Amino acid sequence: QSAGSRREQARQLVTDLETRGKQAFPAFVSILRDTGQGDLADLLSRACELPPAQPADVTPLEPSLSGETRDRSEGCLMQPLLKVLLWACPCQVYDLKADPCGYCLILNNVNFSRDSDLSTRAGSNIDCEKLEKRFKSLHFNVLTRQDLKAQEIVWELQKLARLDHSALDCCLVVILSHGCQTSHIQFPGGIYGTDGKAIPVEKIVNYFNGSHCPSLRGKPKLFFIQACGGEQKDQGFEVESDSPGDEARGVSVESDATPFQAPSGASDEPDAVASLPTPSDILVSYSTFPGFVSWRDRSSGSWYVETLDNVLDQYAHSEDLLNMLLRVAHAVSAKGKYKQIPGCFNFLRKKFFFMCK
Repeated sequence: QSAGSRREQARQLVTDLETRGKQAFPAFVSILRDTGQGDLADLLSRACELPPAQPADVTPLEPSLSGETRDRSEGCLMQPLLKVLLWACPCQVYDLKADPCGYCLILNNVNFSRDSDLSTRAGSNIDCEKLEKRFKSLHFNVLTRQDLKAQEIVWELQKLARLDHSALDCCLVVILSHGCQTSHIQFPGGIYGTDGKAIPVEKIVNYFNGSHCPSLRGKPKLFFIQACGGEQKDQGFEVESDSPGDEARGVSVESDATPFQAPSGASDEPDAVASLPTPSDILVSYSTFPGFVSWRDRSSGSWYVETLDNVLDQYAHSEDLLNMLLRVAHAVSAKGKYKQIPGCFNFLRKKFFFMCK
């Protein structure tokens, strides 16, 4: 109980089982049966693919002091066991069983037309390559498109939304581009095509809502956006640091900011707004706070994507998405002379865990 919440207790139990040797988990299941919790024991055994075993003697093992790493096979129980323990708690978890679990569309805009007055996004290809590898390893069918005009972006999104996702469990969209502020009702920000024309983020998201993409109803739809939310540069404020901040990376650091331009024509009509469906099962992760710039390094890629990739590498097997995004926000907020903090608009109904080997 000293671990805190039920979720923290569940994670601590998983950690304890992993560090007590290969017989710890069978012994734990055996104890559950002996104490009248056979249903939970059966659920854990099925989720972790544990073969029937004779009750084992419970002999605590001393943790290794040699510094040697555990056999990776001992860690294979982490994700399924943690999921089952969470299922036993009041919270719910999205069930990912399909392989691949869904499509991942990456839109990577690097080179922009001269008429757009938008600079080349040096370093974005590094971001793209990292995320291609990462989401392939997380059992997504990755589709990458490069240097698209605004209308071409719309076509790619519509094409993805029109696919039959019935046999899949989720959908993921990554956008790497210049961005701006836009007039909005639901989700802030806009993304630029290579022709300098902006697409509101809320328009992008709504291609995948329950009305436009029925085969994704009730399934998580995740959006990761590396782009500026505006032109403001946050210099931050002084606090007592609990971790060393990164120094500014020099002249190679760029932003993806462009000026705010109000849309031409009339504003949205009330009846059109009232007819929008509730954006359930959607999460939009932004690289920066609305109105502020998002920093990108020419040689190592954007702060947001670099950090997101590192966090997924370390924690995707054991933590849910929201907890990992908190880690991303914390790490990015400690970087650089100018400050940046990622955030998200979360309308998921359940915990989301990536599918890991």
